Amino acid sequence: MRISLVGPAHPYKGGGARHTTELAHRLAARGHEVAVESWRAQYPALLYPGDQTLAHPEGEPFGDTRRDLSWRWPPGWWRAGRRMGAAADLVVVTVLIPAQAVPYLAILAGVGGRARTVALCHNVLPHERRPGDTALMRALLRRTDAILAHSPEQARLARGLAGADADIRWAPLPPHLPAAPGAEPAPAAAEGGPGPGLRRNLLFFGIVRPYKGVDVLLRAFAQGAPADVGLTVAGEFWGGSQRLRALAAELGVADRVDFREGYVPAAELPGLFAGADALVLPYRSATATQNVYLAHEHGLPVIATRAGALADDVADGVDGLLCEPGDAAGLAGALRRFYTPGTPERLRAAVRPADPEPHWEAYIKELAG
Repeated sequence: MRISLVGPAHPYKGGGARHTTELAHRLAARGHEVAVESWRAQYPALLYPGDQTLAHPEGEPFGDTRRDLSWRWPPGWWRAGRRMGAAADLVVVTVLIPAQAVPYLAILAGVGGRARTVALCHNVLPHERRPGDTALMRALLRRTDAILAHSPEQARLARGLAGADADIRWAPLPPHLPAAPGAEPAPAAAEGGPGPGLRRNLLFFGIVRPYKGVDVLLRAFAQGAPADVGLTVAGEFWGGSQRLRALAAELGVADRVDFREGYVPAAELPGLFAGADALVLPYRSATATQNVYLAHEHGLPVIATRAGALADDVADGVDGLLCEPGDAAGLAGALRRFYTPGTPERLRAAVRPADPEPHWEAYIKELAG
């Protein structure tokens, strides 16, 4: 099958770019003729307040990648669609935010029904919505032949927008982890053992936005973490870190919390994860995340809420601990349980890196089947 994937790729950073690239590689490995249609200018800065690109790829780039699309040049959207419609049997548009519906509708108009089309939705609607988001996604989803979501909840949300007769599928988001090309696997993951002794430190990793619940984590940390345990909050802070720093000071834990602001490149991840006893994901809401896979790849247990698909990837009491979203007292209790004697070692010994193959097999079956 000839397949065109429309989505971010290197030099863009983050999970969306890694997913598009890994999907292209895996489709090509299964004998499909694949091309990636990426961006030279993906979003206005207003929609992504930070550096959008990286100097070095976080995985092996896909060879047949064009970077002609630009939000600044609408005539190019329709032309790209015409080109894809003539060259492909399947056109997949990767949806990260509703604003992408505008260029995607023009691309689909250019395809003009000459190829089958799929909307691959990382989020059907954003966690933090803006006016017009629902209308934009409704228009896009009703224009494609099929929709792929990443959880049953997201599939139901898509059906509510696309209509009862829409072809809607779902499959869990498969592993597509950041890696510096040529890097060795994380030592704990490679050895399959419990790894080093306790660091007396917890880690939050990822973009810091309100729905991620870092404020809940700070309150839980103040209530439940032993006094000799620290916390590292590492990632890009949308809107700055001032409010969270002020909250840490108000709670009396500012001297125990290290705010590491800025994107963490793949080459620095092994050292970051090696300095923690567990990854904490205090999300208020979630669809799918790679962070559980990433923690397990580096040999770390995960303390998480039951938001979205997190509970599907963490076995409560086996390789991590679970609590309810938005519940600082419940998360504090999980932190206390984690640091009871022998528990960190027991949970860490049960951690196993995910086998990506069955995940990708099921995913591609839903996408291209």
